[in-house]
Amino acid sequence: MLQFINDMPVHVVGIHAVGKVTREDIDTVLIPHLNNMVEQHGEINYLLVLETDIKNFTAGALWQDIKIGLKHFTKWNKIAVVTDQKGVEQFSNWFRILIPGKSRGFPLERLDEAIKWIARR
Repeated sequence: MLQFINDMPVHVVGIHAVGKVTREDIDTVLIPHLNNMVEQHGEINYLLVLETDIKNFTAGALWQDIKIGLKHFTKWNKIAVVTDQKGVEQFSNWFRILIPGKSRGFPLERLDEAIKWIARR
């Protein structure tokens, strides 16, 4: 399930992933907020708190996630992925060479630091 994090700065989309994540979650939670961020700010600053295993994302969810990422490819400013999954955190650090913006992984214990980093302009 994806949940919108309400108490983020206005220029940051915060999403919390727990349990099973489906295409419907991507369509109803993530996509509207990313589209709105592009409309309002012209760029995306995205915080993902990943407290579920990446294996809990359905194929449809992963496909929708890829599609929205490509749709807004030039709009990604910053991505912070907060997780205790070392592989995902490391991928987030390397992902920065594939996107025009910055990407960084953080362990869950450093969530506050991730929020400060993603919020900094």
